[in-house]
Amino acid sequence: MKRTIIDTSAMELEEKVVAIKRVTKVVKGGRNMRFTALVVVGDKNGHVGAGLGKATEIPEAIRKGKEDATKKLITVALDDNSSITHDITGKHTGASVLLKRAPKGTGVIAGGPARSVCELAGIENIRTKSLGSNNKQNVVLATLDALRQLKTPEEVARLRGKTVEEVLG
Repeated sequence: MKRTIIDTSAMELEEKVVAIKRVTKVVKGGRNMRFTALVVVGDKNGHVGAGLGKATEIPEAIRKGKEDATKKLITVALDDNSSITHDITGKHTGASVLLKRAPKGTGVIAGGPARSVCELAGIENIRTKSLGSNNKQNVVLATLDALRQLKTPEEVARLRGKTVEEVLG
């Protein structure tokens, strides 16, 4: 997997907490309560990432989640009408997410976890369908997997050794 480093110092990142879970560990002295926060960050301009933060207090877990998400930012290929360039399916463990491009004016038609990823990526027109597991963490990661696989028509043309007009038909 090719990793590109994105400079986040100039970006204005927005964050969205997708899920907060209370995790209990039973030890000899009783129960240890901790919190896990799933956070999605993005600049609404083609960059988005998700991270997991774990701590004894919720605000600290959210801060750690945001930090983790910032490290894992990806770049999303968008077309002229703020949609994705082509239909694609992303998978992560038991969750699959189908992303379909949509014409201008459609809006974001997506369930909770996939919606937050799409909105923070800057996608304004898209249809999604969550297939398989509906675990929030896996749906977010499956959506990111799909967005990571997207290619622009220029990239496809270069890979095939054709012109963009030949690829688009």
